[in-house]
Amino acid sequence: GRVIDSSPMYGRAEAVIGDLTNELHLRDALFLATKVWTSGKQAGIESMERSFQRLRVKKLDLMQVHNLVDVDTQLATMRSWKEQGRLRYLGITHYTESAFPAVEKTLRREKLDFLQINYSIVDRAAEERLLPLARDRGVAVLINRPFAKGDLFPRVRSKPLPEWAAEFDCKSWAQFLLKWILGNPTVTCAIPATGNVRHLEDNMAAGIGRLPDEKMRRQMVDYVATG
Repeated sequence: GRVIDSSPMYGRAEAVIGDLTNELHLRDALFLATKVWTSGKQAGIESMERSFQRLRVKKLDLMQVHNLVDVDTQLATMRSWKEQGRLRYLGITHYTESAFPAVEKTLRREKLDFLQINYSIVDRAAEERLLPLARDRGVAVLINRPFAKGDLFPRVRSKPLPEWAAEFDCKSWAQFLLKWILGNPTVTCAIPATGNVRHLEDNMAAGIGRLPDEKMRRQMVDYVATG
């Protein structure tokens, strides 16, 4: 697990990440991503500069325009910073299906490196247009809300984990739901959020071993949908 996706809106997250990665000498081992979420060129510059300071970096792996807020203005600054070598990649994010038309419009119009979007075994709208478009345009994909804001766990808790889950090295429901996402070849990385170390370790195990193929992914959808 090398990707850390943060944001100025996540409390002290950026500063804590910066302190820990500096103290433990982990910077070169990690892919650090954060976001800008403000209107206006100068406000965007100030927000991104603060993120650099908090994360203690001179170069950032990925900066994202969060929720498409003033997307044209912020992308212009980000492109300039990328040319200067301050950013490796730039992208956009959203977390609701209602925004998909606007996301698609931006994805078609702009040259982006990354798209971050919501997608889960019960929230599959991204499959219709956005994921194929990202694939065709060579855009890497980060998946947020892989557990549908946590709503999936009450839904599956009463069901036994199917024995055939062992065919793709799955040992828990969290791994089941994450491996379903990672089994889509268009997906680059899933970013489940948790404040629980045990859950973190469980989530991380989804990246180990085999992944389900398309036939198995359809079987997984059917199993979650029944009863």
